[in-house]
Amino acid sequence: MVGKARSSNFTLSEKLDLLKLVKPYVKILEEHTNKHSVIVEKNKCWDIIADNYNAIGVDRPPRTAQGLRTLYKRLKEYAKQELLQQKESHSDYKSSISEPTKKVVEMIPQISSVCLRDRSSLQSASIDKETLAGACSPQAVLDHHPAAVTMELEPEEDVKPPPSLIVDSQQNPVHVEAPEVARRKEEQEEPDYFTKYFSVVWCKASKKKHKKWEGDAVLIAKGKSLVLKDMEGKDIGKGTGYKAKDLESLTEGQTLMIGGKQIEVMGVILVEDFKSGRCFQSGVTASTTVPPGSSQTTMKPFCTPIRNICKSSFKENLLKDSQSYKPRHDPNAPNSLVMPHPNPSHQQMFNKAGLPVIDVVVDPYIVNHLRPHQKEGIVFLYECVMGMRVSDRFGAILADEMGLGKTLQCISLVWTLLRQGLYGCKPIIKRVLIVTPGSLVKNWKYEFQKWLGSERIKVFPVDQDHKVEEFINSPLYSVLIISYEMLLRSFDLIQTIEFNLLICDEGHRLKNSSIKTTTALVNLSCEKRIILTGTPIQNDLQEFYALIDFVNPGILGPLSTFRKIYEEPIIWSREPSAIKEEKELGEKRAAELTRLTGLFILRRTQEIINKFLPPKKETILFCRPTALQLELYRKLLSSRIVKSCLQGVLENSPHLICIGALKKLCNHPCLLFKSIKEKECSGTFDEHEESNLYEGLVNVFPQDYTSTAFAEADSGKLQVLAKLLTAIRELSPAERVVLVSNYTQTLNILQEMCKHYGYSYTRLDGQTPVSQRQQIVDSFNNKFSPAFIFLLSSKAGGVGLNLFGASHLILYDIDWNPATDIQAMARVWRDGQKHTVHIYRLLTTGSIEEKIYQRQISKQDISGAVVDLSKTSEHIHFSTEELRNLFILHEDSSCVTHDLLECNCMGKKDHQNLSAAMFSTFRGCQLGKNHEKPTSKKPLSMSQLMQWKHFSGQHQTVDDPFLERIKENVTFIFQNVTNPVTSS
Repeated sequence: MVGKARSSNFTLSEKLDLLKLVKPYVKILEEHTNKHSVIVEKNKCWDIIADNYNAIGVDRPPRTAQGLRTLYKRLKEYAKQELLQQKESHSDYKSSISEPTKKVVEMIPQISSVCLRDRSSLQSASIDKETLAGACSPQAVLDHHPAAVTMELEPEEDVKPPPSLIVDSQQNPVHVEAPEVARRKEEQEEPDYFTKYFSVVWCKASKKKHKKWEGDAVLIAKGKSLVLKDMEGKDIGKGTGYKAKDLESLTEGQTLMIGGKQIEVMGVILVEDFKSGRCFQSGVTASTTVPPGSSQTTMKPFCTPIRNICKSSFKENLLKDSQSYKPRHDPNAPNSLVMPHPNPSHQQMFNKAGLPVIDVVVDPYIVNHLRPHQKEGIVFLYECVMGMRVSDRFGAILADEMGLGKTLQCISLVWTLLRQGLYGCKPIIKRVLIVTPGSLVKNWKYEFQKWLGSERIKVFPVDQDHKVEEFINSPLYSVLIISYEMLLRSFDLIQTIEFNLLICDEGHRLKNSSIKTTTALVNLSCEKRIILTGTPIQNDLQEFYALIDFVNPGILGPLSTFRKIYEEPIIWSREPSAIKEEKELGEKRAAELTRLTGLFILRRTQEIINKFLPPKKETILFCRPTALQLELYRKLLSSRIVKSCLQGVLENSPHLICIGALKKLCNHPCLLFKSIKEKECSGTFDEHEESNLYEGLVNVFPQDYTSTAFAEADSGKLQVLAKLLTAIRELSPAERVVLVSNYTQTLNILQEMCKHYGYSYTRLDGQTPVSQRQQIVDSFNNKFSPAFIFLLSSKAGGVGLNLFGASHLILYDIDWNPATDIQAMARVWRDGQKHTVHIYRLLTTGSIEEKIYQRQISKQDISGAVVDLSKTSEHIHFSTEELRNLFILHEDSSCVTHDLLECNCMGKKDHQNLSAAMFSTFRGCQLGKNHEKPTSKKPLSMSQLMQWKHFSGQHQTVDDPFLERIKENVTFIFQNVTNPVTSS
């Protein structure tokens, strides 16, 4: 804010340092013009001045270029006022003026010549018409008047005049042409209006000579209107009825009134700076690093000059010690991984003792096992936690997709920081806190032992048998591994420990800043924070903001600012009704947010390691519902409660109850039957909700129907699953399957099916003790494991687990949050996998599950716009109206999702026999990278599905032996093959 730029907030040395830095650029900065090239040059100069200023002092608060520009303006005004006052009271005024004023006079001599004129001549001086018309040079104007030259803005007569005048520093309107003459000229010229942006300072309207500016702001001038926005993006003033010609001629130093506020123009903002939102930023300074091995000048140590003997002794000891400082590992060895050296500013801030800079080298044993992207990740994390990438910020988010080795990268970083130091070999950290989901606590321990052994480092995993007190009382342990749940229970003890590094695995759990876990972690006095997550954006940008604000507090400003500047423009730009300007603004803001957060977020996709992994076939199966499911679905949709929800009649409409009932029905009708019977037995029906929803449903079921009997024929998805498992068992008897569901009751049904067919299985869900989970996983991954199926709850074990012992994964149901499904599906396609991976997603055709799948794509689209910006060029969209039909059953469609794609590959039955090889050449919906559909009304990213193979369930042949067995029960298939090579 501009408060930082007020003269009273700066010390004398700070003011003199600023003037010293400004001096080389004063010729450019004092040029009064609206030329675009000069404006760009001025902005570059101020950026350089700000960087140099912030690199000077250690204890000074960082200043923005805008703040320094404001201070420079104030110093010039104060210099003029001081010269006038000293002239009146002292004959020898030159000896009594302040140092800043002397510097200003030295840089801008004409200030002295202007201000030393007689005050009466100044008051009677007038500017002739040639000056107002621009005939004189800007310097001549300055010589005529010490204040900024301004013009009076006259509103049009046919518009209500706002209380807005451009005035000089004396509050006197400057003479202009008669309104009638100006209006006639304007009508004859009929100028082409365009938008201009200005950085300004503002205060409440006052007649005081010396203004007390209250804040920075952005002024938008378009046509005959003005809009004033504060630095949070909120409108704080508006005015209309100005002459467009006068607004276009606004320049630095002019003042005017708008909405009861007086403003002064500080400079012109470039269009790209406004559209990107950069003009609203309070300043994020990126630090530059020096390549390893480059020469560094160590700072001279400070010592009090009391005795010469002490001084020489200190130098001798420092020299002696510096000779003993050596890197832990050889930085010149082949394949060595050396961390970047700090720049002089970093050394000045963190090496006050003047210790020698030592190479930090990652342990060669670990480096020999690292892939290139993992080495890059370690360097990135090191630069972030050392404050080398963003000045005075020590947080990072490693947002690699699943399977890229985030755990190994963190272990490498922890081991390096615990044993090595940048300045004088002193270790950078002493104790590390790793917070992780309960199912991954032991996995972290095993990973440390795998790469570093049990002797080199001691890690302490907290569980039922090992308490935090043991870690506190023992000096042997340097790493504490604890679950999020145990953290809350033991927080009082953990808060007493001084941790130097905090790592939060699966950190997207911190997406809500108000939950207890996030609040507890924020209260830990640890600046170095790392979040590990494969899905940094799950639902919306506010959750993304919460993660950013956790690792680097305040870097994006308050939440209200983030919403105004970034979230709202980005979301609006993705609406089908968005105009061209809104789309352009949203793209610019997304790009700027990516640039800002890219300083401390590293995101790599699975494509990096695809060449190291076997092929992956991902298939979406749209399963035909059974007659019982269709009849129950229609009955539910015709219930009074669903109709009330659709009409918005009920307050607090129970949408979730309706959605839950439909999802149960899609999985298996017995789940719905069981819910009805349980409600009837317990008598807990809500008179206006579930009783109305379940009314008459029991009569649809057969009379002898029970919820305990296993009935495969009642569920379309269960029929597909049974045939698919049979095909896998017969065609690939050596391969195994992971079967995933979001619900324990559904897992019970799947378990009954395994028993019915005699399949051996193991199970991991929320009831499985945390202490046994890793053992279950290790046992299943063993090649001698007898289990054919691994029943997995996505809520309990869908994150972080490596289940490469299976090569088939079937996702039986779907979750609203795409991250849940993405995490679950990534369990098998990982390092260690030897077979071709097959991933199947089961959706009931035409049902609410298709609508949820479309919503998932919407949420992934937001992530792509900010985190995976390179993907935005191929986005195709759905309209929002199509997404509101949650409670419509599409019985006449083989695939609603394919219908919405407007793809013509299945337009005629004659075209349904296309082979997979022909799809990329002959399918009308197979988009290339440069394909555009300007008339499309779809706001969700669907380019990925457009590039997949599309099969109808009525195909004569399907080029997949497993799908061939189930096609009778499937209405439509999407399939994509990643890294296609010869299948194993």
